[in-house]
Amino acid sequence: MWIYAIKRIGLSVVIVLLATLALFALLHMIPGDPVSIALGPRATPEIQARYIEKMHLDEPVVMQFFIFIGNVFQGDLGADVFSDRPVALTISEQLPFTLVLVVTALGWAALIGIPLGCFSAVRPNSLLDRITGVFSVGTIAVPSFLVSIWAILVFAVMLRWLPVIGAGESGDIVDQIWHLILPAFAVGLGWVGYFARMVRASMLEVMGENYIRAARAFGLRRRTIVYRYALKIAILPTITLIGIGFGTLLSGAVFAEIIFSRPGIGKLIYDMVLNRNFPVVQGAVMVTVALYVVITLLSDLVVAWIDPRVRTTL
Repeated sequence: MWIYAIKRIGLSVVIVLLATLALFALLHMIPGDPVSIALGPRATPEIQARYIEKMHLDEPVVMQFFIFIGNVFQGDLGADVFSDRPVALTISEQLPFTLVLVVTALGWAALIGIPLGCFSAVRPNSLLDRITGVFSVGTIAVPSFLVSIWAILVFAVMLRWLPVIGAGESGDIVDQIWHLILPAFAVGLGWVGYFARMVRASMLEVMGENYIRAARAFGLRRRTIVYRYALKIAILPTITLIGIGFGTLLSGAVFAEIIFSRPGIGKLIYDMVLNRNFPVVQGAVMVTVALYVVITLLSDLVVAWIDPRVRTTL
């Protein structure tokens, strides 16, 4: 297990470095003078020279990358172009809103999708299985931004049950939860179908294994066979899916954050791209990629811990 964990951690570090290098290269390929963007067209040559020296823009691109990586290891993601505010501080203020949204959306989707998948697998081709199949495909097919718009129209405009704008009053937990319901519903609805279909397919495969047949032959109750033996193995692909879903929603939540005017890392990246504030974009994307890789790493380690066969695949 330790050898597998070391290999996966090393691979994760390489992935983060390659993603950072690709992002760094893409940002430098964007047309425009970063000095003029940061300081404006009326900046004097002296001010421009000081800015170039501060940002190491007079160095080769490769050297700029290594300087940036060195600063990252020291916790320095750069400074905001316009306010000279530390990028790390800006990200630390916005990231919790996105994390709460993603965890809530995946949490309620898993709580509904996993039992639905189990019930469908236990009674294949039944009426419940057919209804679950239609519901799963339907939720997967509808994009989250469309769900967000309809949720606003139904629950906020027509019924006036839930608020729409913002993330709630700071320090008021109840108000923040109240503002979280609609965005979490819109973001997580599609993942109910993903979880249900994944669990159903895995359960059907596991229910046909020899040890399940043996458990039935010994007269064990169906509930014991399903939840104690079959689900333990069938849940492994779902754990991996949760890791992938977490990383996907970190970037995909931008639609909900824009539609519901919520703060978050996705909306921050969107706004900074429009303003061509590249240090903030670079730092925010790097943090998002790092979180994606870390969550995927943790899900893989959990799967390897439960199923020793996975440890030989790397």
